[in-house]
Amino acid sequence: MCKTSKRYNISNKKSKTNSCITIYTRIVTKSGDIYKICSHILNYKDKKDFESCEVEILKTKIVIFISLIVSLFTLTGCAKTEVQKENYKIVTSFYPMYIIARNITDGANNVQLVNMTEQNTGCIHDYTLTTNDMKKIENADIFIQNGLGLEIFMDKIFTIYPNLKVLDASINIKNVIKEDEVNPHVWTSIENYINQVKEISQVLIQQNSENKQIYEENTEKYIKDLEKVEKQYEEISQELNGQKAICLNEALEYLAKDIKLEYISLHTDHDENSMSAESIKNIINKMNTENIKIILIGKDDSIKNAEILANETNAKIYKLDTVLTGATDKSAYIDAANRNLEVLKSVLGDEK
Repeated sequence: MCKTSKRYNISNKKSKTNSCITIYTRIVTKSGDIYKICSHILNYKDKKDFESCEVEILKTKIVIFISLIVSLFTLTGCAKTEVQKENYKIVTSFYPMYIIARNITDGANNVQLVNMTEQNTGCIHDYTLTTNDMKKIENADIFIQNGLGLEIFMDKIFTIYPNLKVLDASINIKNVIKEDEVNPHVWTSIENYINQVKEISQVLIQQNSENKQIYEENTEKYIKDLEKVEKQYEEISQELNGQKAICLNEALEYLAKDIKLEYISLHTDHDENSMSAESIKNIINKMNTENIKIILIGKDDSIKNAEILANETNAKIYKLDTVLTGATDKSAYIDAANRNLEVLKSVLGDEK
């Protein structure tokens, strides 16, 4: 980078009496350096020298024009880059985490929220990453996962993005279903879901302090709305009074625990064929022996095995929302919880 000014001397050394006018043209580059171009215009009486001078001045103008154009494009490019970098990019692993983040970040400045998987993907316990998924994660400032081993693909993500910051929403939630078995579907419990909201909010406030106030306000409002629904669940749990149920979807175990149902869980791993004829026979005997009349399944689950059990035991099937898919509205989780309340109220009506 040149720091000294360049002088273009086009004066006629033989003509000492000729006067000249000196013109200084300054070009300020992006780095702030100033280049001076000095052009001497000779006295008009010397026609030949004057014509030569005109040529040099024309060249100088061309240089100035090109330099200004280059500087303009350079500065414009820089401005665009800076605007892009201002956005704080949040990527969520799947639907429940996206709904939480949507509620917390609503109205935040310069925040880009992206859900890695499609909203109708469902449970991601055996999900295979796509090229499009990896593109979504690119340039992410933070990646929000449910945790507890649900996102089995994280090793592949770290292979491509080793410096990716990951927020584990379940880090402060204990696996209380079974001591020897991890059930990652913690969000179906409103109590656990509220804890996830708090964890995500706390980390986002630390990492993106620019939006601290809006994050805090949104979190407070969302938790208040969730607690209203949670109170209704507590009332339902008192009326259910420890009734027994068969749970055919492990994602519903935390919900069943919340409402104090004494449940027997049959893990089908989302595959109806995984239940053998022998296991179905055993559970039918148990249901008849213990007079179990409640069968819980996910709203999108196959009803095949549930119908076999119901037909052999005179039990009733109740479909509950596991909040694995749905609309992207901020109210999506609460709407699903309210629908589940109506289903549980029907359980009470049938049992009376």
